[in-house]
Amino acid sequence: METGFEFQYPWVLLLLALLPLYAWLRGRIGKSAALLFPDTTLLAGISRPVREQAGRLRAFVRLLTASALLIAIAGPRTANKEIERETEGLDIMLVVDLSWSMMALDMSTKREEVTRWQASQNVIYDFLGKRPDDRIGAVVFSGKPYLLSPLTINKIWVEKGIDRMHIGIIQETGTAIGEAVAMAVDRMKNVKGKNSKVIILLTDGDDNMSKAILPVPAAELAAAMGIRLYCIGLGKDEPTVLPQFDRRTGKLYRDVFGKTLPMQTINPANYLMLGKMAKVTGGRFYRALDQNQLSRVYEEINRLERTEVKIRESTTYESYRLIWAAIAGLLLLWELIAALVWPRSP
Repeated sequence: METGFEFQYPWVLLLLALLPLYAWLRGRIGKSAALLFPDTTLLAGISRPVREQAGRLRAFVRLLTASALLIAIAGPRTANKEIERETEGLDIMLVVDLSWSMMALDMSTKREEVTRWQASQNVIYDFLGKRPDDRIGAVVFSGKPYLLSPLTINKIWVEKGIDRMHIGIIQETGTAIGEAVAMAVDRMKNVKGKNSKVIILLTDGDDNMSKAILPVPAAELAAAMGIRLYCIGLGKDEPTVLPQFDRRTGKLYRDVFGKTLPMQTINPANYLMLGKMAKVTGGRFYRALDQNQLSRVYEEINRLERTEVKIRESTTYESYRLIWAAIAGLLLLWELIAALVWPRSP
């Protein structure tokens, strides 16, 4: 709600400039009117110069009365603007890979080392900030999926949840893509409302741990529920060295020279499978080889999945015209009473 003081007819206030002129004219020097008398000695003390007493109290009150009347006519009021937002938002579940391979450093730049997980966190934070009217939830997975956050409008809660995660926090190793997508579908199927439903899967590996449901059948389940699936394959299309890291904290191990220590070589994601999953649901498949590409992928998804927002704006006014008219009336009443009590007062 926005409030502001204004006048309905502000041009009326220009008439206030005439009041000083009126006061000056009343106070000008002049002579009293001439009358016929049989003896001019009777008028000797009358014909001297006189000044109308514009500064006297009654004259001053008369100016205040005129001012109050002009302000009342100008229509002082407060404008209260109410803006109502009607949104047809989306329900979005983020399905994010936390397997060991997300510690690979192929997202690094010349200036800094960046793991796949760090790059993913950055673009997720940015994506959350651009979806203020949507409900967003998150599932994280490695060898087993876990619900990080149900669908919520509270993006800060989701962001804090992502911030708490690190590689190694899920003890079950491996990659269970199918079961993670199935969990996201399950969390969305009973959600009330007619909002469009979207799952964004971010992974850098191949499914090797799903038992209850495989990736493509999980995508078919999403399609049956009317859920679009966007699949993002992260990392270079070549074997990549995985550095050693602390499973308890997600921090990289380094030697005395500050260099990371290699642990093993990992294979790229199964892009063919991810493409099939997206196609089944009418969604899209993306490749992201570095941080910039990953950011552009989320930006494109953000453009494709727009939230319809209808804004209604209404303005109500609280008028103060009667208050100023009442002030003018009281001043006028005082002047009339004063004229009766002190009739000789100018």
